[in-house]
Amino acid sequence: MQPDDKTLLEQLSFSTREIDSRRELLLFSHQDAQSLASCRPLIEHAMQLIVRHWCEELIRIPEVTRLINDSETLQRLRVAQRAYVLDLFGGHYGPDYVNTRLHIGLSLKRLGVESKVYLAGASILKELLSRVVTAEPPAGIPAFQPQAVLSALDKLIQFDAALVVDTHLRIAAQEMEAARAKVSQYALSLEKMVRERTQQLEDISRIDPLTGVSNRRHLNDAIDRVLRAAQRRHEPVTALYFDVNDFKYINDHFGHLYGDKVLAVIGELLRTGGRSEDLCFRYGGDEFFVLLPNCHEDEARNVYWRRLRARFAERFENVTLSMGVYQTGPESYDSPENLIKLADTRMYEAKRHFKDTGTSDLDPLPPAAGTQITAH
Repeated sequence: MQPDDKTLLEQLSFSTREIDSRRELLLFSHQDAQSLASCRPLIEHAMQLIVRHWCEELIRIPEVTRLINDSETLQRLRVAQRAYVLDLFGGHYGPDYVNTRLHIGLSLKRLGVESKVYLAGASILKELLSRVVTAEPPAGIPAFQPQAVLSALDKLIQFDAALVVDTHLRIAAQEMEAARAKVSQYALSLEKMVRERTQQLEDISRIDPLTGVSNRRHLNDAIDRVLRAAQRRHEPVTALYFDVNDFKYINDHFGHLYGDKVLAVIGELLRTGGRSEDLCFRYGGDEFFVLLPNCHEDEARNVYWRRLRARFAERFENVTLSMGVYQTGPESYDSPENLIKLADTRMYEAKRHFKDTGTSDLDPLPPAAGTQITAH
């Protein structure tokens, strides 16, 4: 059953047992219901007078005056009150009667009318009805017991007032729960947004915007983690250190945009050309550092570097790269700082080799030297 298909009684969780219990607590009996029903002819006879006097008294309350500021609203109030008074003396006070009382409470809540205003109105009505019941009845009105009617009326008005006040409270509780859920959802959404933004900022702090590879900010920590893992598994780790030959010349003669394009392509090739565990960094300027876990130096030189050089040559025919390669482990391991320094030293050996000979060499160089790759 959808919420809209439920009665207000069901929506607010008023059970038949609870209704019966409330009547029992007030000692409202079947005899009370009969007493009220026996007085209905008198009430119908005096209805116009009762409603008129009740409205006159009610609109003296400031909160009511602010709500009832035109004749149409006042007329609707008269009609509603007439129906309510008839219900009071109807003799039937089951679920339908209770559901109607709850709707009154709901309407007052939606209009922003406080419970105290309803209670004031109920008190005025009780006083007017008491006068009618205890006065000399007109001719032709069936006999009834005034004191029994007043006693039953007092119980029923208390019963109704409790229902209206409870409606206020239960709806307020539902609204608070809905608001709490909304706030909770907003907090979760905000927390997720902050977490994502924090991750974005963390990524920005780690990633070089031009090349898309990591910057050198956390390079030593990354090397340290890889070396520790390699030591536990007794595996080699190889570092590649390379840069673009004559990069200043490229910027000066072809423009910085062209130089940026060269660096961006290198970043693209590094991101897409290795294994998931390979770590790539832009060390600074046109210098790049690649860390290859569980990789021997000859594999780094003859597989990884050859593939990178070939892909780079497809994009730039006249740009050359110089590379130094250095393996540490598995017998002993260098520190992160020393690993960077040794790979850097071999790269500069390769650059000198290239400048001295004007040739590139992919074959393994002696341990103290590096290798030079020309993209052409």
